[in-house]
Amino acid sequence: MECSETCCRSDPNFSFAYTEQASNLAALEGLGAEAPVSADYHNQSRLQKGLCFFQTEHVAGSPLFPFPESAPPLGASTRAGAAMAMSSIRSALARAFIAPKLRGPHRFAATAAAGETQPERVAAEMVRYALGGAVHPSSPEEAMRILEQGASNLQGGGEGSAEAVGLLMLAMSTLLYRSGRRQDAMEKLKATQQVAPSASFRVAAWEALMGLHMEAGQEMSHSVSPNDSVDLSIKDDSQRFDQDHLKFRVNAIKGLIALLNGDTESAAQLFIDGCRDFAGCKHQTENAAVSYGEYLHCVGDFPMATQVYESVLEKARLEDMSGNLLAAGNMVPEEVSLGAICSYGQLLSHSGKFGEAEDYLTRALQKAEEQFGANHPKVGIVLTCVARMYKLKAKSEGSSSIMVQEGLYRKALEVLKAPAINSEGTSKQMDWRDIISLARGEYAELLLIQSNRKAEGERMKECAEDAWRNRRLTLAQAIEFSEPSKPTVVVDTRIGRVL
Repeated sequence: MECSETCCRSDPNFSFAYTEQASNLAALEGLGAEAPVSADYHNQSRLQKGLCFFQTEHVAGSPLFPFPESAPPLGASTRAGAAMAMSSIRSALARAFIAPKLRGPHRFAATAAAGETQPERVAAEMVRYALGGAVHPSSPEEAMRILEQGASNLQGGGEGSAEAVGLLMLAMSTLLYRSGRRQDAMEKLKATQQVAPSASFRVAAWEALMGLHMEAGQEMSHSVSPNDSVDLSIKDDSQRFDQDHLKFRVNAIKGLIALLNGDTESAAQLFIDGCRDFAGCKHQTENAAVSYGEYLHCVGDFPMATQVYESVLEKARLEDMSGNLLAAGNMVPEEVSLGAICSYGQLLSHSGKFGEAEDYLTRALQKAEEQFGANHPKVGIVLTCVARMYKLKAKSEGSSSIMVQEGLYRKALEVLKAPAINSEGTSKQMDWRDIISLARGEYAELLLIQSNRKAEGERMKECAEDAWRNRRLTLAQAIEFSEPSKPTVVVDTRIGRVL
């Protein structure tokens, strides 16, 4: 089967492929019939298909990746637009295939970037394209088709194929989550755990699965842990490499769950015993470090929390964290970076440094809008934090910002799609319950100090208290921030919960 010679030859980055690595790059079918092809060429079918999917004008279907029979044919304008989009990734895929292979033992567990083998590099390019957002604007359906076809055709293809499929499955779960299909994302993560080739992949899938459970407000115990296969694979990997960073990630998730459950003693043991040495964010542990910083922040250790937050932000400034593909759902690097910025902004606010707090929270708001869109719930979460900062600033300075705060809380509740007061939705399961309750409680405080709006404030306060589920603090305690270096609440943008 051949792909379009025209689409391949139109890209000069492909022209030298056969002269340099004919046998390895034969997977790029259609580069030139005149080039010699080794006998091994015909044994690379899975890898061929994985790349030819991108390299052909697949929008019209191809012999290798035909559309389902039920799919309607695409119009000429759609074909042309998608064909132009394909040209932007052909060069990247060429680089993935001609990149020199790393020598030495396979250590994908510690390096979560593109990988060492061709299947891993091709999978990494597929992931970056499918989740590229504004850089590679593809529809969720097209992106999912890319990932599914890649996983199907790279499966069982030799060294690195299992890791490649693992990367694609993690990306599929992220795409499902971003499309509003949280439950489907959870099922995909469970499936990833079952087929994952190593402890690194299993921990990444488990970490993301727990993150989605926490976001959904589901009851969990901090004693929850990865299944036996994860624990055993961590132990097995530790015989070859230092896998303490995986244990750090597991302990950080357990500690986060303990905080949500109001069990600060268990959280202290999990974070202090297992996390202190890893605040430097080595081996893609930025996500765990943010959780550790939030624990320190919650219990009032502001100096140490500052160090941890700043180490994560410095790492994000110096390195491109998006290269870490061993993450999924609400635990991907983009979410971690947003969480670190917003949590640090809250810490600065709690420390009375309102000028700096405003800068960081504004950055968090801009980042949330750029990544998710102006009407995404994550934007509502950050708006709630901004409003709380203005409340503390007004209280500290003896000033008033009622109109500003009210506008922010109204917008936050609108974006969060908060159910109407006294509706059935306030007593049943609802998304972002913690944040909606906190925002309504704060908003009610503003109304209660206005004599002509006290009745409205009382209704809103009652609604907020009825919906509040935090086990560590009452809503009144969460709203009434006393003084720096005292236990307080932290809004976690990753999971949309109040810690």
